[in-house]
Amino acid sequence: MIVTHLSLTDFRNYRAAEVALVAGSNLFVGSNGQGKTNLVESLAYLSTLGSHRVSVDHAMIRQGTDSAVIRARLEHGARQILVEVQLNRSSLNRAQVNRSVIKTRELPRYFSSVLFAPEDLALIRGDPAGRRRFLDELLVLRSPRIAAVIADYERVVRQRNTLLKSARASGMRDDSLSTLDIWDERLVAFGSQLIEARTELVAELSPEVSHAYTSIAGEDHHAMLGNQLSIFGGRSGADSAGEEDVDAGGLSYGRLTAEDAAAAFTEALADRRRNELERGITLVGPHRDDLVLELNSLPARGYASHGESWSFALALKLASAVLLRRDSSTGDPVLMLDDVFAELDGARRIRLAAAIRGFEQVLITAAVLDDVPDELTGNTVHISRGTIVEQGLS
Repeated sequence: MIVTHLSLTDFRNYRAAEVALVAGSNLFVGSNGQGKTNLVESLAYLSTLGSHRVSVDHAMIRQGTDSAVIRARLEHGARQILVEVQLNRSSLNRAQVNRSVIKTRELPRYFSSVLFAPEDLALIRGDPAGRRRFLDELLVLRSPRIAAVIADYERVVRQRNTLLKSARASGMRDDSLSTLDIWDERLVAFGSQLIEARTELVAELSPEVSHAYTSIAGEDHHAMLGNQLSIFGGRSGADSAGEEDVDAGGLSYGRLTAEDAAAAFTEALADRRRNELERGITLVGPHRDDLVLELNSLPARGYASHGESWSFALALKLASAVLLRRDSSTGDPVLMLDDVFAELDGARRIRLAAAIRGFEQVLITAAVLDDVPDELTGNTVHISRGTIVEQGLS
């Protein structure tokens, strides 16, 4: 599937924008702060219902206006689809497909994309929460039903934490908390499904990441993914006070069935119950797990150089696009690379260009035209102060 036309109204710094796009490579060029990233952000929103830069939708609405509209014409073979979403400051967002109203949450069914942005360096160097979010977003893109499992699990964690805090404050004993057993069962039921889904995803993703890293870096640094699971003794994440609680245990490199996860989860909860009552927080479960990133059997976080971290983060996104392509019946996801080439040397730019050549459509942003290999500059769109000043095939 490709985007043939993007239309924006009052989105970010665009009062109005009309952008024609083609199959293959499309390049957005302009100085920093002119609105290049806003274009790819708008398309990414259609497939994820979120922004990689802000956590609230109203931040994407142009200042002084009450709503913004993102409209894209999609094409797959002989089929054309018009999808659009209206972001509202003071009311619910609205979505349409071919001018018919749909529920906003259904939009990602019609459009798939993968965006790499400089912020993704945090996948390597940042906290575990970002890596968990990366996995869960990819899970939902591949299988939308998992969104309900994630939502149910997060709800149970919140309610269980409330009970633990209340028990701690009132001095209730472990043997008097029969209600906690009920929440434990629900926590295990939803959490074991999520653990199974994540470990299956990591097992599929790992060889693709290794291949993508090699294709970018030009040498095999043995990039590898694994899981750090709290149910096996590994703890990763921020506790209620925001303090990191990390343990090197719990490493796993294979798939784990929901049944096996449930058994280990139940045992881990029993082992940690006293500690949980003392701290008033759930210490075991997928919300405390981490995605392990390794280069040459060393953790990328803390050991990888800036260039290695950049290549690893990019490899994660390229591998994600490969998996989505494998699942799709409507063609490749649209691959979007925001300000990537400025961070790469000449050799890596050439290798990256070769790695993305096979995707049906690629959108690239760059501040300097010369940073991008000539083969990727076919349809170039020049941008200045939220205005499309020139576009066309070179």
